Amino acid sequence: MTRLNKLNNDSVSSPEDDTQTPTKTGEKESRRRFLKSSVGAGAAIATGAGLSLSTNTVLADNFSARRPDRSLNGEFRAIAAANLKVEMAEQHFNETIVLPGQKDNRDERRYKDERYLASYSKALPCNYFGEVEVNAFQKLRRAMRRGRESDFRNIELDEDADRRLVSPQAAFKFEPSALDSHATRINPSYQFRSAELAAQAGEVYWQAITRDVPFIDYTTNNLVNAAVDDLNNFSITPGATNNGELTAQRLFRGETPGDLTGPYISQFLLQDVTFGPSEMVQRYQEPLQGRNFMTDHDSWLAVQRGINPRESMHFDSTRRYVYNSRTLGEYVHRDVSFQAYLNACAILLNLGPDAVDPSNPYADTSRAEEGFVTFGAPFATDLVTRVASIAFSGAWFQKWRVHRFLRPEAYGGRVHMMLTRQRRYELHSDILNCDAVARVFSDNGSYFLPQAFAEGSPTHPSFPAGHACVAGACVTALKAVFNENYVLDNPVEADATGTLLLPYSGSDITVGGELNKLANNIALGRDAAGVHYRQDGIEGLKAGEQQAIAYLQDQTRTLKEANFSGFNLTKFDGTRIVVKNGQVILV
Repeated sequence: MTRLNKLNNDSVSSPEDDTQTPTKTGEKESRRRFLKSSVGAGAAIATGAGLSLSTNTVLADNFSARRPDRSLNGEFRAIAAANLKVEMAEQHFNETIVLPGQKDNRDERRYKDERYLASYSKALPCNYFGEVEVNAFQKLRRAMRRGRESDFRNIELDEDADRRLVSPQAAFKFEPSALDSHATRINPSYQFRSAELAAQAGEVYWQAITRDVPFIDYTTNNLVNAAVDDLNNFSITPGATNNGELTAQRLFRGETPGDLTGPYISQFLLQDVTFGPSEMVQRYQEPLQGRNFMTDHDSWLAVQRGINPRESMHFDSTRRYVYNSRTLGEYVHRDVSFQAYLNACAILLNLGPDAVDPSNPYADTSRAEEGFVTFGAPFATDLVTRVASIAFSGAWFQKWRVHRFLRPEAYGGRVHMMLTRQRRYELHSDILNCDAVARVFSDNGSYFLPQAFAEGSPTHPSFPAGHACVAGACVTALKAVFNENYVLDNPVEADATGTLLLPYSGSDITVGGELNKLANNIALGRDAAGVHYRQDGIEGLKAGEQQAIAYLQDQTRTLKEANFSGFNLTKFDGTRIVVKNGQVILV
């Protein structure tokens, strides 16, 4: 039995009891004695592997596992490294066992006798109405509860499915550092019958209708104004409202500080990117305008069953800047998980020392040293890419083991079946009376939600968005190493054709605000494609932020620089924190 397992058994009375915390009396000294007694065994292992530790061997400055390190006041380096890892694990353990349980929206229980109509079931067997076969869904639930290989092998896909479920076993993955996936906590998804979900579904319908409207034309476009009027008539207006009111300038934007300042698209998705000797202009392929998918019953049902789409996407021959929802949706269709944030990091690294966070110990130019492996470019790029993988583990735990929430395309199917009087569901009246839904029927002869991707959504649950969890983690890492208050010079926005960048001359645009905007552009860009709701992005950012902060806590324990005052950053909710010596301090 490991020491932490014993600690868990001795100190926590039951899974429901979150009031007790483990004692630490004498544990640190016991651990040190144990590790020190193990150094001889470690030497024997090294010798057996062919590594001579003879006293006759000449080592550079006598660095050996069997010799104290003078920089550690006589401690053994190997023992200090092992102690550090155990102490970091202990801290995250202690922080985790006092957390409340992660809640779900209870829809799976509510609709268990109605074919789990509010749950994710894409690629599983379903009937004509897109409702899952009960036994097949229960096999999936059993696998996600127990995690046994035999249960995963028993998951039943539709007999005609070409697509498989995306990585459900990743929901059980352990993280060797920082916060474990199961220690993330977010709000539960909105209930299927709620006014909140109806409003967010209405927003996604409007995003589908306005895909080809240039962002620069939002304040004057008739479709955009119709969207604003319609969404303001919902019981709950979605998005970044002002006293409950939506405007064209606020439509489809994020809800974090900086999102409402400047152009819709973040500077980090528009500016050229320099990678060493290479330079990249951020122009991307645009799918042909006016072309949407899954707007008839046969194609919609086939995709729900996991069958590859009959139709394919076609692209304009001109590459364009991200200038409307269609180009934004396609960017997040094919991007590498950390691509946008690595690009942002490269842009920031080229802005000079003033763009670096003032807490960087090498911002003091009187020193004889400069940052590189720590607090330099490799340090920044490593942080922003490493937390992306950690964030995915949190996303997959929440998606598969907790929420299993249905995708917007499935919700749109429920809307179609109800409005065509084929089925009855607990849909909120706001979505049934939505102007966007009526316009979709006028254009397509159905109420299915038009999709930007031929295959619709990925084959994993909707809530939270994986893109959003990665965005939350990567942007948090960038805030930690760069100066959020730095004002970006010469901001730009894409013109109405997406072929030119125009100067923007409005309010000052800061690094912090544009990083928040970047996170929401990516998270809500998936909504623009029809594959997510706003809640998936908002809560996903929180989950990713939690895991990135825990990773920063670990990093502060590893650094040598005594004049480092901690990572200073602003959370997505506007809270200022400092991460120092493994602790998170409110400012």
